[in-house]
Amino acid sequence: MKTHRLRELIIWKKSMVLVKDVYLLTETIPSTEKFGLISQIRRCAVSIPSNIAEGAGRNNPKEFYQFLGIANGSSYELETQLILLVDLNFQSEEEIQPLLNILTEIQKMIYKFKTNLMNG
Repeated sequence: MKTHRLRELIIWKKSMVLVKDVYLLTETIPSTEKFGLISQIRRCAVSIPSNIAEGAGRNNPKEFYQFLGIANGSSYELETQLILLVDLNFQSEEEIQPLLNILTEIQKMIYKFKTNLMNG
């Protein structure tokens, strides 16, 4: 099995940048959402690189594949919550669009990574 050095995985690095950006964005949301939407958004964001990391540390490609699937699910959950920020007038479309762009890129990378894991 090919081993994966976590800190060299571009998908993990991009996900870590996303987490930092999400934390900065959520600093501007009203504090009344601290234990609601802010907490949920941050957990989803952290889940993406965390599951990539856990998968990279597993013993076989099937396990890694599974954790990439979980990371992908978290990315779509985060996408939904970022859109909700706009719908609730907590953020503007312009403020969340860069994060949505990164998320789309990560989602494509996860898809490609999963395909590569299963094909060899």
